[in-house]
Amino acid sequence: MAKGTMRYWAAAKAAAGTHEEPYDAGTLAEAVAAALAKEGRGGEFQRVVQRSSFLVDGEPVGTRAHDSVVLPDGAVVEVLPPFAGG
Repeated sequence: MAKGTMRYWAAAKAAAGTHEEPYDAGTLAEAVAAALAKEGRGGEFQRVVQRSSFLVDGEPVGTRAHDSVVLPDGAVVEVLPPFAGG
């Protein structure tokens, strides 16, 4: 298991109730599942996360399956919800 930081932006930050938090997970899927399971997080957080894009140490995850994205120790996962505008 790797330890790192998960950072939330915009609507993800509002729905999570925090800007960042630590994670302890081996893959992106495990880190996201743990974040979704935190007490007090409702359906809005789940809806935002399901629509979000992710970066791991600044690199886009893209369409890769989250369970195939291995998190190195100390990695920063950015949760980026869709942004309005153009």
